[in-house]
Amino acid sequence: MSQLRARPEPVTLSAQDTALIVVDMQNAFASPGGMFDLAGHDISGAGPVVEQLERLLPALRAAQVPIIYLQMAFKPDLSDAGGPDSPAYHKELALRMMRERPELSGKLLVEGSWDWQFVDRVAPKTGDLVIRKSRYNGFTGSDLAKTLTARGIRHLLFCGIATNICVESTARSAFFNEFWPILIADAMNHAGPDFTRQATLWNFENVLGWVSDSAAVLQRFSQP
Repeated sequence: MSQLRARPEPVTLSAQDTALIVVDMQNAFASPGGMFDLAGHDISGAGPVVEQLERLLPALRAAQVPIIYLQMAFKPDLSDAGGPDSPAYHKELALRMMRERPELSGKLLVEGSWDWQFVDRVAPKTGDLVIRKSRYNGFTGSDLAKTLTARGIRHLLFCGIATNICVESTARSAFFNEFWPILIADAMNHAGPDFTRQATLWNFENVLGWVSDSAAVLQRFSQP
């Protein structure tokens, strides 16, 4: 096995024990007219993420690294969203916006909506896995842990949106469940001020995992 350049030290991994976790690359978070854009979040950083993924995805597929997409989703009847006694009801952006703006009802992250769909340029291909989630943490209420364990995967390369929300929540949970989380810093976009991105990267470089970049990942998986 070869090493991946990362901070604070290189990580030894292989295509057989590694997966790329693509977090929420959906219109909601990355496209003009999507939920983040409608809420006033700066989505200009999403374009560079798409460009990096257009390089990473084909290379990792060619190297036979499993690609696992996480997709934030709510059922049309919102039965999985939680009622007023759930903190998600009060804090999850799509749920709040659909209550506050009736014209958006059923249109934000609801299964089948444009907002819920993946960005076309980096959508899953045949052979990729898609795991649905209705909470920030991709392990909560999903088959992610079982899927990884069944395939013998220990190292998780994280990319997607948002660095400081769903990426961080899922990567933290990965660490707590004995997986090795590695953030691909230039293949993620954050929500809010830049210090949120910096805090996430600091946490993973120093406490919760490792931080790498697209060039290092491409270099590592261009060789056996």
